[in-house]
Amino acid sequence: MKKSIFVPALLLISVVLTGAAAAQPSALQITITPMTAQKVITGASDRFTGSVRVQSLFDATDPRRTSGGAVTFQPGARSAWHTHPLGQILIVTDGLGWVQQWGGPVQVIRKGDVVWIPAGVKHWHGATPTTAMTHIAVQENVHGVAVNWLEQVTDEQYQLRK
Repeated sequence: MKKSIFVPALLLISVVLTGAAAAQPSALQITITPMTAQKVITGASDRFTGSVRVQSLFDATDPRRTSGGAVTFQPGARSAWHTHPLGQILIVTDGLGWVQQWGGPVQVIRKGDVVWIPAGVKHWHGATPTTAMTHIAVQENVHGVAVNWLEQVTDEQYQLRK
């Protein structure tokens, strides 16, 4: 008797699961973006000093508001001062760099470090004068804005760390 109940129950579960899978909207699928399809640009001179490569990893497309990119700073390169309306996370993936909050000390960041920059905090980040640095930057958009770019970090401000 147990076997006669088991087989129909198994068939019913199979039909329910198959139907549930078929009922899922096709828009809800995993997306893979190959490296060859990721946009890579040179960091704009009004936002960066020195040689900077920005690789877009993912964009904030509706309904998502999170974007991310891999940014490589060659020795001596750095961002301009800027803020993020909802903060930013940096994950250092290679090299040695610096990060500084307005009015605070320059802090060393190394491969493996994770940096949290709170919302609205004026800061910059980049490589040291002698070592390149790459990080993944993750931030959220508010009304389409993920970053507010400000003035350049002057050579004098950057050299104060030496």
